[in-house]
Amino acid sequence: MKHGIKKRKLSRCTEHRLSMLKNLSISLINHEQIITTLAKAKELRPYMEKFITIAKNKNTLHGRRLLLSRLHNNKVAVDKLLNVLASRYQDRKGGYSRIIKFNTRKGDCALMAVIELVDRDTATKGKIGSKNKEKGREENKVVTKS
Repeated sequence: MKHGIKKRKLSRCTEHRLSMLKNLSISLINHEQIITTLAKAKELRPYMEKFITIAKNKNTLHGRRLLLSRLHNNKVAVDKLLNVLASRYQDRKGGYSRIIKFNTRKGDCALMAVIELVDRDTATKGKIGSKNKEKGREENKVVTKS
């Protein structure tokens, strides 16, 4: 009998699966919208709900340490959770994220989905990665000068 089996294994060992979900959570916190496979998005939703609930209810040193231990000691993500997202969702009792089905991936026909935070700030999409991309472009311009 298959009692109590709820999680998707995603064809990965336990350590890899948990690490992948933590990394996806950090990306979702930073960018507030990511595109991933449908199975990963469905598995990621409960993780994010729990992180935001901890940030809302336990905005103390204990809550900060809990979040740091569960998010690979990423201080930027934890600060955003405690300062920005906790205040944004203070009146909401749950349902902090939504999953929107997207197209299929061309290479392996995997179902893709967009997972985003409800009432998200549209200006934060790609904000952290854009600084590095601009820096790389400037370096390429200097290198390719003749």
